[in-house]
Amino acid sequence: MNRKQFLQCSLVGVASLAVAPMSLTASCAAQAKKEEKKTGSLNISFQEGIAPGANLSEKLDFMEKLGVVGFEPGGRGLAGRVGEIKEALKNRPIKVAAICAGFDGFILADDPAIKEQFDTTMREIVAAAGELGSTGVVMVPAFNGQKPCKPHTQETRDYLCEQLHELGEYAVSQGTTVILEPLNRKECFYMRLVADAAAIARDSQSEGVKCMGDFWHMQEETSDYGAFWSAGTKYLQHVHMASRGRRSMPGEDGEKDDYRDGFRALKEMGYDKYVTFECGCQSEDRAAAVTAAVELLRSQWEEV
Repeated sequence: MNRKQFLQCSLVGVASLAVAPMSLTASCAAQAKKEEKKTGSLNISFQEGIAPGANLSEKLDFMEKLGVVGFEPGGRGLAGRVGEIKEALKNRPIKVAAICAGFDGFILADDPAIKEQFDTTMREIVAAAGELGSTGVVMVPAFNGQKPCKPHTQETRDYLCEQLHELGEYAVSQGTTVILEPLNRKECFYMRLVADAAAIARDSQSEGVKCMGDFWHMQEETSDYGAFWSAGTKYLQHVHMASRGRRSMPGEDGEKDDYRDGFRALKEMGYDKYVTFECGCQSEDRAAAVTAAVELLRSQWEEV
């Protein structure tokens, strides 16, 4: 199509819109209004080290009183803990959220032995995650310090998508997913933006491959709102939470800890999965700091 043909087509399109039936306009407006009503839900979850307590039972008691509804265990040794975790959660309003990594090796390893370690241990964790009803296993393709690593090329990306397709299909067979986590450039060279992770999930062509956003790592993003919408409802499977200065409890870095831009996107897309605390704690009174952090998130969620 040359420039003249393009302009002619554009004018025809504009003319068509000008005479569009009012019913079509009303239908579009109604659909937009319907979309605006999506509110999502703030399902707060804790990793195992967040809540105070001498053992898992005490930690879960604290979480239950605070209205926390998700528990994110680490993946290392998870297969041997399935019974323990199921028993600990019995008759509680808390479910297993995502599983945080825990595998050996890494998927982009250039050493076949290291790659084999990843394949074996990751599948063990995925199977355990399925047994626990988890939303998925969080993974990073490669950290900066993991070597030997495949080079950052198109061929490597193609290879990653092929490997993730196989892993994703296995996850589907186990009733769960694998969740790609983008990190900031100080920790990961390969995948730094939520949009990068979502595009790789898309190109893996498996319903078992999803992605997530981490408010700490998302400081690489130009917009929390845009970052979450770049994954959208199809690929966004999980969210991690921390303060935005020292990766501590939300609120411990003062005004920096404003999550409303991201929460607005989560509400609009009707996000109903988990927002998990993955952070440290500056305060000597952990119980008070955790309680204040949860109250802050709930307050900001209600504001948007």
